Amino acid sequence: MKKLLLSVFALASYLSVNAQCNELFISEYVEGSGNNKALEIYNPTNAPINLSGYNIQRFSNGASTSSSGGVLNLSGTIAAHDVFVIANGQTTGTSTSPACSPALQALADQLDGVYPAPTYMNGNDAIALFHGSTMIDLLGKIGDAAMTSGYGWSDAFPYDGSAGENWTENHTLIRKPTVETGVMTNPSSEFVVTDQWDSLSEDTWTQLGTHVCNCLTTGITENNTTVSLILYPNPANNDHFNISGGEGMQLIELYNVMGQRVLAQTGNKNEKQAVIETASLPKGVYFVKVTFASGKFTTAKISIQ
Repeated sequence: MKKLLLSVFALASYLSVNAQCNELFISEYVEGSGNNKALEIYNPTNAPINLSGYNIQRFSNGASTSSSGGVLNLSGTIAAHDVFVIANGQTTGTSTSPACSPALQALADQLDGVYPAPTYMNGNDAIALFHGSTMIDLLGKIGDAAMTSGYGWSDAFPYDGSAGENWTENHTLIRKPTVETGVMTNPSSEFVVTDQWDSLSEDTWTQLGTHVCNCLTTGITENNTTVSLILYPNPANNDHFNISGGEGMQLIELYNVMGQRVLAQTGNKNEKQAVIETASLPKGVYFVKVTFASGKFTTAKISIQ
């Protein structure tokens, strides 16, 4: 693979001045049926982060402390622009507390502890990520009196489940790509779930294990947006994805998150569509750069699963 040093230097420079991309944050929340619960942590930086000293705390049912919600000390390392998945650790169960799905547990980098561990959350539990004693991210609202009897936060004012659709109970939440840092403001502030999260249906975890974030950039060149570029399916979960461009495509290149070119494919300047084989590529997020016959180019992100 050809290493583009310029791209790496550009990435390092970008991250050094972008204070928003300098600390871990929660990127996915799975509040599924039974004990099918999981959390995903994203590393937006250009360096691996040792998880020693990080922990997750659950603030149960509107509580102002995590004493009844459980604390999980994290262990391991998250690579640059990678994720770390924590799943509920229950392997046997009863009719009232079933085991977590083995398929979900198989996606985890770390299994949570016994009840009342953080991944026994329901939709009305706030989840916080700490670095030492400092809270660096929060999903929900700590000390929210409405959650003492409420079932979760919703998408309409006053966002406490009394109006609109409940987004946190029996749903998966994925952080929007535009979010580049955790919530480090007043933990008692209103939690407007629609500001930073997208909501998926119950027991959906097909995107667990990868995250797309605007912190991820190769700095290869300035993007030209005058020529359209569509990648599908995205995420690519088979052995290929398709490209459709607004002009004939002369060159198609794929770059990984470290700025290394992992694929180059010459196109036909009269063809506006192409198929890219992905079977030999590791799972992860890539940048696709298409140079058109006119000399213009467009870049886009794709997730390969």
